Amino acid sequence: MSGTVAAPRAGWPVLAAVATGGAAGASARYGAALLWPVAEGGFPWTTFAVNAVGCALIGVLMVLVTAARRRVHHLVRPFLGTGVLGGFTTFSTYAVDTERLLDGGHLGTGLVHLALTPLTALAAVGAATVATRRVLALRREAGER
Repeated sequence: MSGTVAAPRAGWPVLAAVATGGAAGASARYGAALLWPVAEGGFPWTTFAVNAVGCALIGVLMVLVTAARRRVHHLVRPFLGTGVLGGFTTFSTYAVDTERLLDGGHLGTGLVHLALTPLTALAAVGAATVATRRVLALRREAGER
């Protein structure tokens, strides 16, 4: 016995879906940073917006996947959720942006960013989840009439 463990064959499609989605999501995030650069010492609005929008989309996706009347393909959640939206949202850049602000003497901006980003991300995913559930409930009611 060689001491290595072979990855299950079923795991490769999931890995490929996550990797492909992650590349797409990270590319979109990078594109947002190019389109919306932030001044040195300024509030990192791009990172903030990407995280808020990405978390809201995660909330929508998870409701749609779990509430689907038909079985959703098993690669949808790994591709879109873990891959695309996981690659798009960027809490590592959030940490780096906060550190740069604090180390650069922008204490107030850094602390606001430190507190506001996770609060906004949680609020975004929560609000999107509630809104998506309400929309689905209204569509079901309208379909029953």
